[in-house]
Amino acid sequence: MSDPTVTVVVIDADKAIRRFVRSSLEANGMSVFEAQTGAQGLAQAATRLADLVIVDLNLPDMDGIEVIRELRGWSAMPVIVLSARTSEEDKVAALDAGADDYLTKPFGLPELSARIRAHLRRRANGDRVGTPQVQFGLVTIDLGERRVVRGSHVVHLSPTEYRLLSVLVRHPGRVLTHEQLLGEVWGPLRIDNHHYLRIYMAHLRHKLERDPAHPEHFVTEAGVGYRLVGVR
Repeated sequence: MSDPTVTVVVIDADKAIRRFVRSSLEANGMSVFEAQTGAQGLAQAATRLADLVIVDLNLPDMDGIEVIRELRGWSAMPVIVLSARTSEEDKVAALDAGADDYLTKPFGLPELSARIRAHLRRRANGDRVGTPQVQFGLVTIDLGERRVVRGSHVVHLSPTEYRLLSVLVRHPGRVLTHEQLLGEVWGPLRIDNHHYLRIYMAHLRHKLERDPAHPEHFVTEAGVGYRLVGVR
């Protein structure tokens, strides 16, 4: 990525982490602004017209989850959590608050950069809403016709399988929690039935992945949910 119009705000109490991320992103042509506290970060995000925010959860003035909620009150910009907290509860809470992605420290800059690119593409494409066709791997989905093709063969999906696929397609690259997927596909009364989700995700992998045992596109975020990667 080499786009000087992309502005990123990094909110982290650790100065070394902020500088580490900043130097890498600036080397890729982005404009990066730092903030040590949640309040400073919210102000920077607003005044700098940020395209994306990276936020830690451990901030000196407020919890990073509160920062996410504040951002979501006025912006749909991508938000990536970069935190040393590794519990499922923290990950789910951040994603439910409105974060688009969650990386744990220590982290690799190539992965962070790849996720930033994916979320900026998703935003530019408007979450694919209204896009007539979506592709990943050998799969082409015609959203208007509700038709799924893998290679040269039409793939039959049950109504539930297609609903699950369509939810993932609407948010390419974004981590969706088990509860979010269950709520959208099966309704709010079924959000605790994670086994439904595992079964139908296995169906999609079997029908659409090159190697279902080693999925390339329907990626598991352990203990949190799933995301669809490689959409173009």
